[in-house]
Amino acid sequence: MSAVLLLGLLIWFLLRIRYLRWIDALLCGAFGFLLSKTVAAPFAQAFLDGVNGFLGQLRF
Repeated sequence: MSAVLLLGLLIWFLLRIRYLRWIDALLCGAFGFLLSKTVAAPFAQAFLDGVNGFLGQLRF
């Protein structure tokens, strides 16, 4: 499952329970967009790939 989908669902859930405002969600999106253009992007991608691999091996 894509990290973008998981984060999108988390943001939707937080908006739904009114814990996160729309401006907060927009700022998170802008931060992620800008982060993808920096030298930190490969490290963030490697971290997310590791988390994805870990979550992919969990069996419920």
